Formats: sequence, C-alpha cells, structure tokens
Amino acid sequence: MRTITTTEELAAFCKSAKAQPYVTIDTEFLRERTYWSKLCLIQMALPGKDGDAVLVDPIVGNKMSMEPLYELFRHKATIKVFHAARQDLEIFFVEGNVFPEPLFDTQVAAMVCGFGEQVGYEMLVKKITRGNLDKTLRFTDWSRRPLTIAQAEYALADVTHLREIYEWLSAQIAKNGRSKWVEEELKILIDPATYTVHPDEAWKRVKTRTASGRFLAIVKALARFRENYAQKHNVPRSRVIKDDALLELASTCPTNVEELNRSRLLLREGRKPEIAEGIFAAVKEGLETKPEDMPKPDLSREQLQVNPALADLLRVLLKSKAEHLGVAAKLIANTSDLDAIAAGERQVEALSGWRAEVFGDDALRLCRGEIALSAKGNEVCVIRL
Repeated sequence: MRTITTTEELAAFCKSAKAQPYVTIDTEFLRERTYWSKLCLIQMALPGKDGDAVLVDPIVGNKMSMEPLYELFRHKATIKVFHAARQDLEIFFVEGNVFPEPLFDTQVAAMVCGFGEQVGYEMLVKKITRGNLDKTLRFTDWSRRPLTIAQAEYALADVTHLREIYEWLSAQIAKNGRSKWVEEELKILIDPATYTVHPDEAWKRVKTRTASGRFLAIVKALARFRENYAQKHNVPRSRVIKDDALLELASTCPTNVEELNRSRLLLREGRKPEIAEGIFAAVKEGLETKPEDMPKPDLSREQLQVNPALADLLRVLLKSKAEHLGVAAKLIANTSDLDAIAAGERQVEALSGWRAEVFGDDALRLCRGEIALSAKGNEVCVIRL
C-alpha cells in the first residue's frame, strides 16, 4: 500500500498512468462545515488485477503540486474512470479549473446498462465483481491523520474494484451500441455551468409558492447576500441563513436588530453583526426594487394545459420502451416531461439526442395520431396507422 505525498512521486505515477488505456480515480472529502469541498484524499489504480494502486495525500503532502494530476486529466489517450463523478469533478474544477478528459462515469454507464437510477457502487461490486464492499467507514473523518490501515484499505477498494466494473460496463455499452448515450450524459458533467453558482440566480433554488414580485425581490436580495457571504467565508449556506429563515425574513422585513431578534427561525450565527447588516441591506434593496425589475417565477409548467388521456398513453409507451431496452424509465423521461409533451411543449429533454431515438420520436408520432398502442400478451406494441 503506497501513499504519495510529494510532487515527484505524483508525477512518476501519473507518467505511468499516461501509458495505460485507463486509470480509475476516486476522492474522499469533507463538506459539512465548508462551502467548498475540502479534498482529503485521492485514490488511483492502474489496469490489471495487480495493477499499481496508490493513495495521494494532500494533507500530509500539503506542499505537493497537483499539476501532474491535472496533466493526466488533460491527456486524451488515457480514460479517467470515476463512479458518481459529479462531486469529485467539482473539486478539481474549483481547485484546478480542469476536467478529466476523456471521462467515464460508471454510475451513468450502469444506468444505461439497465441497473436503475443512481445505482450505488456497493451494488455494482456485488453484481459485477461478485465481491463485497465494507462500507462501515463511509462516514469517517477523512481529514484526520494518521489514516488507519482500515481507512486506507477502504479507500483503495473504491478504485480497485472499479477496474473490473469499468471493463464490464464498457464492454456492455460497446455491445449494445450505446456509447452515444453515455457521451451525451457525460457532457453535463464536464460543463463548467454545472458547477458555477451565480449569486444573482441563487434565489431560484429557494422553494416558495409565493408569486408576489415584491416578496421575490427580497428573497432574491437575501439569497444573493447569503451566497456571496458563504463563498467569501467558505461556510455552508445553511450556516448563514437557512431557507426557511430566509423566507421568514422576506416576510417580516426586519430593518433593525430588535426586529431581527423576533425571528423564530434565524440561527445564532445569522445574528452576527456582519450578517445582520447584510440582511438589513438586502431587505432594503428588495423593498426598493422597481416593479419592472422584480423577479418573476417560472409558471410555465403550472399553466400547461395537459391532456390527461394523452399523458397516460405516453406513460404506457415509455414503460414499454424502457422494458424493451432494459433501462430505468426515469433515465429517458420523468413525469414532468410526459405532462409537458402532452400539453404541446416541444423543448423537452426527452425529445432530443438519444432519448428522441428510443422514445421521443414515437412520443411525437403518438401525439400526432400516427401510431397507436396495442397489447399482445404481456407486451405493448406500437402500430403505425
């Protein structure tokens, strides 16, 4: 078991990885007390049952440069294999402004191969490698040093099993001709917009049923202040103002400490002078927003005139297609997508890319009355009219 703590050691391993067709990668991090994830450990393994597998420790090796790893990420001849890569990629994008290319995410690939939605790594280990994964250390504090032997073995298991899983899934995808499906899904993961939070847009993440422009203007100002403060001080949004407290503040509109102290939901952290002043300024900004500048909620989906009978037929078609393909129906389309199509919407994800080929094109034919559905035994058949 080898732990890398210097730039030279990391460069030597990454040089070896560049000569391989792929390398498996995982990270351990903490985010409970920070806005940005704190990288605690990187695990990597080269192909082969006995291929080199290492831990990269950025805490012990706090002077180590990650540039050799970023160079490996840019090396197009070696596929970088992750499982459920989104949080890992966010760390590397924020810290190094780089994405691993080409990328392979075994969670995405597993969904395409019929393992259901958001399939867990432990399940893939059981189903594909016939092995068992000890997850008792899942919630360990990865920032503490020294690491125990059990922690190190647990961390390495996340990349050693991944080799066999990757090889099996990639072979299945090639066999089924679904490489294009995976490529389309992975584009989202290597899009900077996926990880970029604009403070001006933060209010859209706050769930409220109130459509009042004035109320939403205050919510927008408070959410922008919270996002800027959380990023600047590297603390979770909820440590500044929780969503329920933010909505309460938008309703009560406190302008001084006495009024702020009447809040039932604001945590003690949110009553600090710096945060309190930010709240007062945000409330003032929201109250003074001109009517033409007030944010407007997206009510388009709520105002859809859904044809319920057509929506039901689309559900039957989707279920039939998903069963035939051996993939989770929600990977192709969700209930909201089906209702939108039944209401005449055409800017729907289920109608583009590989989804259009396997479902969307026939969904539109069904809407136009060009096909019908028929039962044949236990199967639903598409009949062209």
